[in-house]
Amino acid sequence: MATYESVIKITGAVGDLVFYNLNGKNVVRKKSGFNKTAFKKNPSYEKVRQNSSEFGHCSKVGKIIRASLDFYIKKAGDPLLYQKFAKLMTEIKDLDTVSERGKRTVENGLQTEIGKKLLKQFQFGTIENVMSIVEVKNQALLINGKKQIDKAAILTIKLDSENMMTEYAEDEVILNESQKISFKEYFGKENFLLYFVALKNENNEILQMGFV
Repeated sequence: MATYESVIKITGAVGDLVFYNLNGKNVVRKKSGFNKTAFKKNPSYEKVRQNSSEFGHCSKVGKIIRASLDFYIKKAGDPLLYQKFAKLMTEIKDLDTVSERGKRTVENGLQTEIGKKLLKQFQFGTIENVMSIVEVKNQALLINGKKQIDKAAILTIKLDSENMMTEYAEDEVILNESQKISFKEYFGKENFLLYFVALKNENNEILQMGFV
């Protein structure tokens, strides 16, 4: 990009140069070599198209999952959480070995044991992860060692990555001497479900949270 002085003011393209005004200055630059038509059809851009398609998919899936957790994400107070979660979605998508490149999905990646583990390990800000003491099994919350935990919020998230939408329901249960707490089944087992748990004290302060 360069500036120029001329009695004649030019805007638009002349040959491979583009003239325009930027913040009161006359600017000239070379035309970009990028061509939309070539990007869509040229075989040399195939890998770029595949990466672009999968990146868009991961971004959208991450967004709809985060929307279901909006309250808890705000509590996490991590300004970089968006980037970290997007990276997580990409890592999980890469585990999809049943789809061809360019069509790999987060949902297929989450079908693998490694994908499930990566999701469960994800930490929201500085709030301790629940993975080491909590699991969900047969519509029941199992807790190993309660510390000062008085209640648990359990979010069931139905992920529909084909239509890029989620539905979710939340239960809050009071913990007693039992370490097995049953909760309501909101969605059928034929759906793809994610579970998120937040453990709280009597003052409703979140002590630990994460996917289980």
